[in-house]
Amino acid sequence: MQYNEEILREMELWPVWKRRTTAGAEAASLPQTATEVIPPVQRREVLKPGVGLGGADWQALKERVAKCTDCGLCKQRKQAVFGVGNESASWLFVGEGPGADEDAQGEPFVGQAGKLLDRMLQSIRLQRGREVYITNVVKCRPPGNRVPTAEEAAA
Repeated sequence: MQYNEEILREMELWPVWKRRTTAGAEAASLPQTATEVIPPVQRREVLKPGVGLGGADWQALKERVAKCTDCGLCKQRKQAVFGVGNESASWLFVGEGPGADEDAQGEPFVGQAGKLLDRMLQSIRLQRGREVYITNVVKCRPPGNRVPTAEEAAA
């Protein structure tokens, strides 16, 4: 089944999405499934309690993030924006930092960028919360939606 050109145009992704082929060859048709977009990679071990989190499991990490004051971003936040989705997903999307909508709702990518991301995921047959995990480098909104500093990201 070919992707519908009308849908891609509506998402403003047409005609940019063309599969690259070897030099001099015609561009192939759009991929049929997400596995055709990016070749399969060896899957890493799923995060388990206490592995790589300083002894914390997912719930403990969420609680730690909610109380975090390691950088100045916490002073202006309404709430920390942890991340959402399948914690064992093969696909991980990481944004820079939460915006105003995300700060208000406590979930990453819920504003205009989130709507675009959802449409992009749909176009490759992926769904938020099922096959993907979505988060941000920093968990609190930087003032004026500026790019987080290296220190803020490290915290």
